[in-house]
Amino acid sequence: MRFQGQIRPTLCAMLALGIAGGASAETFRWASTTDPQTMDPHAVNAAPVTSFLNNVYEGLVRRNGDLEVEPSLATEWAPLEGDEDGWRFTLREGVTYHDGAEFTAEDVSFSYERAASEESDVRSWFAPVTELRVVDDYTVEFVTAGPNPLFPGSIANFMIMDAGWAETNDATRPSRDAENFATRNANGTGPYVLASRDPGVETRLTPFEGWWGEERGNVTEAVFTPIGNPSTGLAALLSGEIDFIEPIPIQDVARVESQPGFKVIQGLETRVIMFGFGHDHDSLLYSDDVEGENPFTDPKVRLAVAHAIDVDTINRVVMRGTVEPVSQLVPEGISGYSEAHAERPAYDPERARELLAEAGYPDGFSFGLKCTNDRYINDEAVCRATASMLADAGLDAELTTVPVRNYWEELRADDYDMYLLGWSPGTFDHEHPIRFLLHSQDDEAKLGSWNFGNFSNARVDELLPQIQEELDEGARQAMIDEVVAIMQEEMAYVPLYTQPLIWAAKENIDLTQRADNFFMLRWVTVE
Repeated sequence: MRFQGQIRPTLCAMLALGIAGGASAETFRWASTTDPQTMDPHAVNAAPVTSFLNNVYEGLVRRNGDLEVEPSLATEWAPLEGDEDGWRFTLREGVTYHDGAEFTAEDVSFSYERAASEESDVRSWFAPVTELRVVDDYTVEFVTAGPNPLFPGSIANFMIMDAGWAETNDATRPSRDAENFATRNANGTGPYVLASRDPGVETRLTPFEGWWGEERGNVTEAVFTPIGNPSTGLAALLSGEIDFIEPIPIQDVARVESQPGFKVIQGLETRVIMFGFGHDHDSLLYSDDVEGENPFTDPKVRLAVAHAIDVDTINRVVMRGTVEPVSQLVPEGISGYSEAHAERPAYDPERARELLAEAGYPDGFSFGLKCTNDRYINDEAVCRATASMLADAGLDAELTTVPVRNYWEELRADDYDMYLLGWSPGTFDHEHPIRFLLHSQDDEAKLGSWNFGNFSNARVDELLPQIQEELDEGARQAMIDEVVAIMQEEMAYVPLYTQPLIWAAKENIDLTQRADNFFMLRWVTVE
């Protein structure tokens, strides 16, 4: 399965699924394995947060069901004229927040300063920006360091907050590791209002009657419940307690499809599942036989890991044939995908052992492998299968699995030797993972913010701004190809496969499955 279309990501499926009882005609109850960590749109750059909050907050632009950029709080945008690089956005007039306050350019300026601040987890979105200017109440200009044709789409998840509300409630800066008022409360311009929030238990949304938009389903109350165990969530669906859940266990797809009144919606997400390494760690944290050194700093060892993992068997046994192996940090079909480097390392445990011997570890070594157990589909099972495969090559992985609510904090604290990561490119362009995952960590420049192991290559760092600014498609692709070649030669990460989308719902519910796994309530109709 490939991603199609101009941005070449793929595609929504408008699906008629149905309701068989249990909920009133316009009440919609849904579940997922992960509860959004916060209601603050600038505190955590993670899909469960940004997906959920797109129902409450809005950006200057947004993406439709086919992932194409369209107007939202801005009605139009155009490159700056003259000698300056950047973009001018014309804002939508007559928009109000949920509390009745008027939306103006000052809110965009405030939200930019907040989202680009040191405390923000989304500050890297604004690495190209040198200045934001308020021209008048309904016009703003983002000045960038150079031409940046991707910029409007790159800020589709940049959500605008009411400056007055944030100031009144002492939430002028995001709080990622603690709480402030915006952690459990919200005041957006979006189609739904945060009616109540009980973290980890239940979150309720109701329609915003003053919303400027026109296309919205008939949901009058939406109730979200996080259910960490997918099997428990599926039982809740089949018993009528909820109307929709994502994901469901892969092994239960046939069971759901055989049940009258239920359907399964499947596709491929734009997310690549991969393993990363502590490139800048001086030594292993969890080894019984290696002291004072870190074997993963040697590209031969990282390549040995890649050769030791049988992705086809993981697909067949663990993922039931629902994934596609990948060779790079984006799937085929995404803009900038490198056709020249489409081949991934073959499964070859003998070659893995040879590489380990060449690196000075003929008997292999032990180390710590850290994974989530509730973030990605079958994540723990994938990591257990991987640990078994690595053992066949002489790599003894001590597996630790943790809930996602603790995972990012542990990775940022460097508490791992090797780790699991999934990445979906927010701009649906290869530049995105280069900026976040491959560029050296640079807090001042707002780059490499998810490059936990701090892989660093001077040529990659040099090429990123050129990729961001280049307008000639062929020249730009040549530079991306060079970055991918470096990533593969250095084996900065070990890409595994694209994650599947596996949703299930009752019949008579119309909804849209987007390839980035964002779920939009305004596209839900209960029949």
